[in-house]
Amino acid sequence: MLRIITLNLNGIRSAARKGFFDWLGHQEADIVCLQELKAQVGDMTAGLLDPPGYRGYFHYAEKKGYSGVGLYSRRPPQQVIEGFGVAEFDAEGRYIEAVYDRLSVVSVYLPSGSSSPERQEAKFRFLDRFQPHLAQLRRSGREVLLCGDWNIAHREIDLKNWKGNLKNSGFLPAERTWMDGLFGPLGFVDVYRRLHPETEGEAYTWWSNRGQARAKNVGWRIDYHVATPGLAAVARQAEVYKGAWFSDHAPLCIDYAFDPGICHRR
Repeated sequence: MLRIITLNLNGIRSAARKGFFDWLGHQEADIVCLQELKAQVGDMTAGLLDPPGYRGYFHYAEKKGYSGVGLYSRRPPQQVIEGFGVAEFDAEGRYIEAVYDRLSVVSVYLPSGSSSPERQEAKFRFLDRFQPHLAQLRRSGREVLLCGDWNIAHREIDLKNWKGNLKNSGFLPAERTWMDGLFGPLGFVDVYRRLHPETEGEAYTWWSNRGQARAKNVGWRIDYHVATPGLAAVARQAEVYKGAWFSDHAPLCIDYAFDPGICHRR
C-alpha cells in the first residue's frame, strides 16, 4: 500500500512549531507533498530538510518568506525536477516532481488571485501555461500524481458558501471551466471525489482565519490528489485529517494499492 499525504503548511517553521512533524512520524506515509514553505534553504534545519525516515527535496521561491514547495520521500527518486519550464512561476517555487520507475509524484501550488486583480491575471497565465505541461504528463504513458493546493474549488459541493463566491477568485467560472478540462479532456481524475462523490463538509481542506470560519466549518476543498486513471483506480481510502491543526489547511491523506518499489511496508 502506498500512502501519500499533501498539506499546504502556511510556513514550514510555523507548522513545525504546531506539531506537524510529531504527527507525521506516526503516519507511515511513503511520500509527503508540501506547499507554501515560506522559507529558503538557509532557514531549513536538518530536521526540516530530512525528517526521520525521509529525504527532503525542495523548490524554493526567490522571494523570501513566500511560496515554495517540497517533497519528503522514504526512497530516493530516480530524478527530481524543479519547476515546469515557465520562468515567471518557476521563480515562485510552485512545482517539484519526483520521478520513480513507474510513477511521477508532483507537489504543486497554484497561485491565488484573491489579493488583487494583478494576481488574478497571473493565476490565469499560470493556468494557460500549466495546461500544456499537464497534457505532456498524460502523454508520458506513466502513472502521475499531482498533489497540492490548487486554489480552486471545482464544484458547488466543494465550498460552503458557493452562491456568495461566484464572483470571487477560487470559484470563478473560468477557473471552474479549467478544472472541467483537467478532469475531462485531459483525462486526470479527482481521487478524493472518486472515493467520496457526494461528501460536503468533511471534504473541506481550507478555512479562512476570519469570522470563525473553522469553528463553523465554512470551508473550501482546494487541496487535491489529481491522478492518471490507472493510479486513481487503485485508491482505497482517503481522509482529510482534522485531529490537530498545523495550518489553515488540513492534510489530505490517500492510500493506493500500488507499489512502485518505494513503499514503506505496513
